[in-house]
Amino acid sequence: MLIYDISRDVLTTKPYDGDPKPCATILNSIENGDEYNLTKVTMSTHQATHIDAPKHFDDDGETIGNIKLSNFYGKCTVVTIDGVLTGEDMEELLPYCRKRLILHGSGNAYLTSSAAQVIAQSGIVLVGTDADSIAAPFDLMRTHLELARASIAVLENLYLEGIEDGVYTLCAFPLKLSDLEAAPCRAVLLSEGKGI
Repeated sequence: MLIYDISRDVLTTKPYDGDPKPCATILNSIENGDEYNLTKVTMSTHQATHIDAPKHFDDDGETIGNIKLSNFYGKCTVVTIDGVLTGEDMEELLPYCRKRLILHGSGNAYLTSSAAQVIAQSGIVLVGTDADSIAAPFDLMRTHLELARASIAVLENLYLEGIEDGVYTLCAFPLKLSDLEAAPCRAVLLSEGKGI
């Protein structure tokens, strides 16, 4: 089995515009004479590779702790796109996709609200992108709301360099930050190796 790490580094990834920069503060250090190493990390819950829960844009939506864990593990389809997908694009694409869809666009893979509407009616449980947001900048609120109201988890800021289109097993469990609207995760794709 091949394991592909599709997560970005929490401390070195540029934060979303307006979000705080992550910070690691050394509290204890063996080098400085302490008995052990201990570090405090401060950051946004949307830093680097993370899951948006429906609560991110819908105050009545599910929190990270309320989303079924099965949504974060299972067969997924990785598809390369260039730019912004519309509802019409999604209607053509979804018949070929599993219940988890990952968009690979070199940081430029987005959905419009019409695409989100089609996804919301499709049985998809998770949609991901290698962009820092699933929503096109001109349709940010409506796209997130469509996905939130359908209880679809959003996986953002993936690292997909070198990942080929196809079907994989996704494992992207968020940290257990029960009542919050998002959480960082370590996302990996699993693929059966060919040959020996």
